Amino acid sequence: MARIQIPLDVLTSRLNIQDRFAGFRNTSLSSRFANMRPVSEFLDFKRLSKPANFGEVQSRVNYNLGTFSSNYALVFVLLSIYALITNPLLLFDIILLVGGLWVLGRLGGQDLTLGTFHATSSQLYTGLLVTCGLLFLIASPFTTVLWLIGASGVVIIGHASLMDKPIDEAFSGEAV
Repeated sequence: MARIQIPLDVLTSRLNIQDRFAGFRNTSLSSRFANMRPVSEFLDFKRLSKPANFGEVQSRVNYNLGTFSSNYALVFVLLSIYALITNPLLLFDIILLVGGLWVLGRLGGQDLTLGTFHATSSQLYTGLLVTCGLLFLIASPFTTVLWLIGASGVVIIGHASLMDKPIDEAFSGEAV
């Protein structure tokens, strides 16, 4: 049976993935959140309204995703923190993995000897991998990630579609 060879660049060139994420790589975290809109503008209840049709939804989402992108990133971060706090086993597993890797890195590749117990660095890494891997599977990370995708999608797309454009922006796209 012959293997099917699919060139990866054919798929990625059409989606233009590299150029889309180039802005994220080139900007620092402080400059990413520098254009954050104030809370009073982000939660302006006077501008909330039901869109008339799907074209207006598209127009609002396009405008608001560009305008409030830093605010939406902060909403995603806050929902991620909430998801980790409400799943303490996953939080413990992540802390155990990071702490274990830090301790093993402090050993500098040397073997660990505690009294009569002797373990090589590969045994320590394997033990950490097995322990954290099993805890990771028990902690239901896939459910947490799917919840995070769904919750952030509903909140962000819901806000972007219900928040009307400002008056000066509403007429900028129309012909005079």
